[in-house]
Amino acid sequence: MPRACYSSHIADFLIESADRILGCLTANYPNQRLEDLQINAWIEQIKILKEQLSTLSDGHILFEYSIPRMGKRVDNILLMDGIVFVLEFKVGEESYPLYALDQVLDYALDLKNFHEQSHKKKIVPILISTHAPVHINVIKPFEDAVFEPLRANRDNLQQIIKWVSEEHKDGELDTYAWQQSIYKPTPTIIEAAQALYKGHSVQEISRSDGGAINLSRTSDAIARIIDNSKQRNQKSICFITGVPGAGKTLAGLNIANERHNVDEGEHAVFLSGNGPLVQVLQEALARNEAQEKQELTKTAALRHTKAFIQNIHHYRDDALESDKAPAGQVAVFDEAQRAWTLEQTSSFMKRKKRRLDFDMSEPEFLIGILDRHENWSVIICLIGGGQEINTGEAGLPEWFSALQKDYPHWNVYVSDKLDDFEYNQGINLFSKIKTERLHIEPNLHLAVSVRSFRSEKVSALIKEILDIETVKAKELCSALQGKYPIVLTRHLGKAKDWLRQKSRGTERHGIVASSGAIRLKPFGVYVKSKIDPPNWFLNGKEDIRSSYYLEEAATEFDIQGLELDWTCVCWDADLRFNDGQWEYKNFRGTAWNNVNDEIRRLYLKNAYRVLLTRARQGMVIFVPEGDPSDHTRQPEFYDQTAEYLMQCGIPLLD
Repeated sequence: MPRACYSSHIADFLIESADRILGCLTANYPNQRLEDLQINAWIEQIKILKEQLSTLSDGHILFEYSIPRMGKRVDNILLMDGIVFVLEFKVGEESYPLYALDQVLDYALDLKNFHEQSHKKKIVPILISTHAPVHINVIKPFEDAVFEPLRANRDNLQQIIKWVSEEHKDGELDTYAWQQSIYKPTPTIIEAAQALYKGHSVQEISRSDGGAINLSRTSDAIARIIDNSKQRNQKSICFITGVPGAGKTLAGLNIANERHNVDEGEHAVFLSGNGPLVQVLQEALARNEAQEKQELTKTAALRHTKAFIQNIHHYRDDALESDKAPAGQVAVFDEAQRAWTLEQTSSFMKRKKRRLDFDMSEPEFLIGILDRHENWSVIICLIGGGQEINTGEAGLPEWFSALQKDYPHWNVYVSDKLDDFEYNQGINLFSKIKTERLHIEPNLHLAVSVRSFRSEKVSALIKEILDIETVKAKELCSALQGKYPIVLTRHLGKAKDWLRQKSRGTERHGIVASSGAIRLKPFGVYVKSKIDPPNWFLNGKEDIRSSYYLEEAATEFDIQGLELDWTCVCWDADLRFNDGQWEYKNFRGTAWNNVNDEIRRLYLKNAYRVLLTRARQGMVIFVPEGDPSDHTRQPEFYDQTAEYLMQCGIPLLD
């Protein structure tokens, strides 16, 4: 399906009637409920372009070019003199608003990063505010040949295009090949949820190149399992595993969205115990839906999104009140490795729910909820290796113990990667399942991180750093040079400046820190002050509550499952390098204390694993210099950590 609603050589566009062009746009635009405002904007846009392109007969013009990752369309793409011009019109606008400049730059960056035929092309974004005064432009390309946005009005667009073409003509551009180009996006989980909810397919918004496992293959495998279970009246549980950022949550959202069929008795639901993730996704979808359907209030939109994405603890509590089968027969459990052990669940039920005789782990109870269906049901568990970060989180073994103990009649589908210690914690999981019930499906493992679209080696690098594999870490760090910048600084102010310089358009940046980083408070990083996740992750640059403001830090609990484009990871003395090994500390009262419990050490290490894998495009690591006059921030608490990170190949920003 063409990604543009109208495409034509400029010479043909100039002689084609405006009515015919408008008819083509109206017929091909995917939203058939076109408003008069949109149609009138097209009429004005066509008129201006016919006037301004009248002497530029050599080139190609496209209208309403789809950017699925962002769920939006570019007003126009102009392909001329080897340059990709990105044109965004604001009809009737008398100024050049910052949000509109960010918007057109975002489109240009999307093409540069994800549109294969644009990778090596010069991309020039132009904001056309039709009634704005003339702006004195400066042509300024970034390092990647994306230009800073230029400003034009209805009268001088032609002049600006000619000026850029004369200065930066870049050979020939095959317009047919450009339009047929592979588009390989890696959306944020928020963008992905919004695009799927709007009706885009996972194929449209996921990478399709050979360097990454195609998420659609995993989705197809799950679809086959669901259909097979439904046809045979069987109960099945599937475990999707993968490295951090491999797209497990995206795969889960896609399944829930595709199987959200109430009329067919499926009514799939996406469940997560990650409160911030649920809040952010629900709010993002509600804001989007309310904006697009102006007759719908955000409160009403939020009710819709809460039926699609739910907090797993609310789902569990509803099942406590009734022994009836839930409405849906397909449930996706995100971050299932974080489900609670028997001890943690039993303790919670006694303290909070007054259930004194509750004797099931959370996996055991959750499987039991779906087991209430008389015919068929399917559970999809999304499992992240090395992601347990809190007391009582069971990991994968608890799910298999529950299946062995109470649900031997369930079919179990797993990948062939569950023999990794990060998943099985040294336990032979397969031995717990009857051979005839165990099915190996390789496509249930996502082996390549796609969060960091600039390099897929980031999660591997962080693993080597935390495992103190210095030589391997240095090799990976060297491989990242020029693709995914990672730098170290001892000064927070320089870290913030670096973030602001790197971020373009609406690329989101923010500060993250361990929940145990208590002694970063002197630098204004106070982890005990909780962020409001929807505001921090979704609000704009002008909002002091947003991540952009760099005043509030998100912890591992806030940001697990989510991501930013650029991060500053603040490293405190809770995890410190000393004499060739990690020391694990927690701060109580007025001093740091040793963490001796192996499970709590694992949680602390995993907290830094989460923090160091949240950035899509690059990160700066801030390790304080310490203060000799403060017994809680002695320089030796920090210096060896900074030196070790530099030994791993991370350059010092200073």
